[in-house]
Amino acid sequence: MTAVVLPDLAAGYDVDAVRSDFAVLSRQVHGRPLVYLDNASSSHKPRQVLDAERAFVEQHYSNVHRGVHTLSQEATDCYESARATVAAFLGAQPDEVVFTKNVTECINLVAYSFGNAAPGSPFHLGPGDEVCITEMEHHSNLVPWQMLCQRTGATLRWIPLGDDGRLDLTDLDALVNERTKVLAFVHVSNILGTANPVEALVHRARTVGAFTLLDGAQSAPHQRVDVTDLGVDFYVLTGHKMLGPSGVGVLWGRKDLLDAMPPFLGGGSMIETVQMSGSTYAPAPDRFEAGTPVISQAVALAAACDYLQAVGLERIAAHEHALTAQLLDGLRRLDGVRVIGPETTEMRGAAVSFALDGIHPHDVGQSLDELGIAVRVGHHCAAPVCRRYGVAATTRASSYLYNTAAEIDALLEGIVTVQDFWRR
Repeated sequence: MTAVVLPDLAAGYDVDAVRSDFAVLSRQVHGRPLVYLDNASSSHKPRQVLDAERAFVEQHYSNVHRGVHTLSQEATDCYESARATVAAFLGAQPDEVVFTKNVTECINLVAYSFGNAAPGSPFHLGPGDEVCITEMEHHSNLVPWQMLCQRTGATLRWIPLGDDGRLDLTDLDALVNERTKVLAFVHVSNILGTANPVEALVHRARTVGAFTLLDGAQSAPHQRVDVTDLGVDFYVLTGHKMLGPSGVGVLWGRKDLLDAMPPFLGGGSMIETVQMSGSTYAPAPDRFEAGTPVISQAVALAAACDYLQAVGLERIAAHEHALTAQLLDGLRRLDGVRVIGPETTEMRGAAVSFALDGIHPHDVGQSLDELGIAVRVGHHCAAPVCRRYGVAATTRASSYLYNTAAEIDALLEGIVTVQDFWRR
């Protein structure tokens, strides 16, 4: 494949050099420079990622596996090389990486696989068993478990939120108990920005023999992740939040678990033998990639992983930390603003949700858009969180590796403008 030229930031973090790789950041919206602060929803793609996918599609595309012609072999090599790159990004082995279309599918895969497990299987759930999540979960890590419990008769429980936007672990030992089969929780909240205490939660789950699933949609793009260090059984991420394309996600799982789990979807590519009377299934990860997989998207995701590694995950985290501190400090200085979530940078990510007194978030979002500022408004697929804090919706600003201090200032100034307009 064509070599991808990655950014050279050896001398230090140069946000202008990073921004030069993102063509969209130079455009205007309503005659104003674009300030894109909707990264928790979806990030933009650098030219290196676009070039990698384009080069693959133009020069190497074919269906993967089993083909004997040159293009099929090249495509297979590219696809499996992408798997190896993503695995290295996570500190994992390639045969532990399953490509899906997004985090939602990843979590549904695990939930449906557990629901398909036969009695006697360690994955089987039934009446008397429990699944535990948290009150801060994105709907993608809530609804699949609700559906699993409805199908199996298991009981769904959750760790509540405290007033500070962090988990209240007071009753953790009662909530995660000998009946708990799965503890599924988010690494970093998409609405509150809260970074959860993974070590404590995993320790409790291990004590009672529960499986653990960690939603990394908001952590993998922003910090170094090593699944071995995290100690979880499953970890999930999505490409479109980490400079990659939409339509590709990753389920990482312990190999012994993936090989023992029943498949989620049946069809081509996931089988070992097929007879009219029945079939046997391929080892993981193939058994979970039925049909033609996300080939070009996986190649692009691998390029995104390379880009993030070249910039440096530690430097990205430090850059975002500074921007988040600036935003929280600025919001604290404004009248009529309530931050929904932790108000300090300790154990939190870059997503900051807030409410303006007397102004609906949709009005805030549309007014900021007139100033060229893109934020997200609504319940952010976390309706129980909004309900917990007594708001119908919030405005959320989320920075990333290409955002600048000047853009945070523009947002803060924009909020004052919005307040002045709507108060009139």
